[in-house]
Amino acid sequence: MQLSLLPQDDGVTIRVEEKRLDAAVAMAFKDKVRSLVAHGGARITLDLSPVDFMDSSGLGAVIAIFKSMPAGRSLVLAGLSPNVERVFRLTRMDKVMTIIPGPQAVDHSRPTWHDRER
Repeated sequence: MQLSLLPQDDGVTIRVEEKRLDAAVAMAFKDKVRSLVAHGGARITLDLSPVDFMDSSGLGAVIAIFKSMPAGRSLVLAGLSPNVERVFRLTRMDKVMTIIPGPQAVDHSRPTWHDRER
């Protein structure tokens, strides 16, 4: 599971550097993001722009992260591809979670930290 951590003024952006968020990586994804959330700020932005495919396991991992957010912190999803956006829309999770448009909404010009655990 490859992630990039991008510090922001109001928190942190976690960019998922994978094409697929499915059963093969969902557990590692969920565990790693949860550990990063513990060190983030008030707003955690999950940049999913590289993700082209998400199955129910990937969706479940995102929901588990959302439900485990500490009080006073928010989770924002950014850069959903049409296929990933469709998963959120069909499950009506787009009504529950905050989703912002494309990756241009996320500042990628700041220093990054990469995690390449697999």
